[in-house]
Amino acid sequence: GYDYALNKYGPDGTAPNDLATATDLATEVTLNGMECYEDYPTLLEDHFGGSQRAGILAAASACTTGIATGNAQVALSAWYMSMYVHKEGWGRLGFFGYDLQDQCGATNVCSYQGDEGCCLELRGANYPNYAMNVGHQGEYAGFTGSAHAGAHDAYCCNPLVKVTFADPSLVFDFSYIRKEYAKGAMRTFKPAGERSLVIPAGV
Repeated sequence: GYDYALNKYGPDGTAPNDLATATDLATEVTLNGMECYEDYPTLLEDHFGGSQRAGILAAASACTTGIATGNAQVALSAWYMSMYVHKEGWGRLGFFGYDLQDQCGATNVCSYQGDEGCCLELRGANYPNYAMNVGHQGEYAGFTGSAHAGAHDAYCCNPLVKVTFADPSLVFDFSYIRKEYAKGAMRTFKPAGERSLVIPAGV
């Protein structure tokens, strides 16, 4: 997707911040991804239940758009457009219930009401109408970060938070967020701070 965006729109962060850009990039990237999945059926089956496929296609679309425009909200529009293209092509996104968050959100892209939407940099993991599972958390962070990379500015709104999360002495490594989530799922993550007293040594 990046090569397509670079050839069509020029350097990072210079593509128009509009729905036409999101539609163009999301459609191109999603269709290309679907064709790749169809060429390699084992990969298609390895990404279980359709939910991973939907997430990967949409994240690729959103990250491409984020880098091209430098705008996370336009990247979010590309995420939802990808979901629509995916469902139109294959009839479903994933397991029952997965469709909700990735089809109802397009109307909330530019909403800043607390129960509907917020700028991407301020959205948390537990958000109304969203089930921010391990996949979605990484993907949302990815395309929000891609927009800031495209615009060549800092990801975080607050420089104090940015500096704090960059602290190498933190137990949770924010440079490898999915790896840390996986440690938690495998019960191998060791928290620090007030939890240290209740976690047996060596566990």
